Amino acid sequence: MPQTKVLVTGAGGFIGHHLCRYLATRGYWVRGVDIKRPEFERSDAHEFELLDLRRADNCARAVRGVDQVYSLAANMGGIGFIETHRAEITRDNTMIDLHMLDAACSAGVPDFLYTSSACVYPGYLQKSADVQPLREEDAYPADAEDGYGWQKLYTERMCRHYREDFGLRTRVVRFHNIFGPLGTYDGGREKSPAAICRKVALAQDGDEIEIWGDGNQTRSYCYIEDCIEGLHRLMKSDVYEPLNLGQDRLISVNQLVSLCSEIGGKRLRRRYDLTKPQGVRGRNSDNSRLRAVLGWEPATSLEDGLAQTYRWIEQQVSLRQASQQLAAGE
Repeated sequence: MPQTKVLVTGAGGFIGHHLCRYLATRGYWVRGVDIKRPEFERSDAHEFELLDLRRADNCARAVRGVDQVYSLAANMGGIGFIETHRAEITRDNTMIDLHMLDAACSAGVPDFLYTSSACVYPGYLQKSADVQPLREEDAYPADAEDGYGWQKLYTERMCRHYREDFGLRTRVVRFHNIFGPLGTYDGGREKSPAAICRKVALAQDGDEIEIWGDGNQTRSYCYIEDCIEGLHRLMKSDVYEPLNLGQDRLISVNQLVSLCSEIGGKRLRRRYDLTKPQGVRGRNSDNSRLRAVLGWEPATSLEDGLAQTYRWIEQQVSLRQASQQLAAGE
């Protein structure tokens, strides 16, 4: 049986890098494409190309000879970034997504998986910390997160139209706060678990750390290994409607800080900054459809995933501090 050839876009990023490794170790031939290489270690892709996928000709080059496309490439970051770069995000991601869909369709690629986001869900359903879990059908009537969320929701519709009109088998997954090692943990694009792990790792016992908002805002968090397995299962399925991929355990930011502090063995004081971006008040994934159509759901506990993430970020922080001290001649 011929080896399945797979394209992973966004392969230099957090999820894409893990996905390349997962697929390569399971016998797929993998081409990774991104505007940058992975930051922390070498890619496991058999072939890695540096391409700006905002350009249609680069998208056409990326899809040559492949059987499946995992379309992860995006300009994105944490809440602080997506609330202050709306024009840049919507411009870049619209170009990437439209050109990728068109290139895959023109090249006759049979299967295409698009990674969307829980940011497509309406703000009017996420005004309470004690939020009801979000079902896939709750995306309409639409009131997506301004900029990033609206662009993702629009591309979900494009995927549907390319499937119905041109026969491209498109699948759509809605990520709910994916976290884990090898992800961005500083610089402004990091998500809340990584940011909190970094703050705790940098602090000494008894120090004060800054929390964005009052800490009572709630989310659910999905560990990277579960995310990658879910993507693979979805690609192998005949599920074509949007599907949540996340944990369904709701936790506050304050509780997340407590877990990180416990893992780090530190007692820390908290300073709340109500002027910083906080996003919606509460967000949680309803996994009913995920369980029904895939017969599976994420299983890694938040405690286990957070412990692995914290230890990795703690190591990165220590290595950086040691490098800075060496450079300063200390």
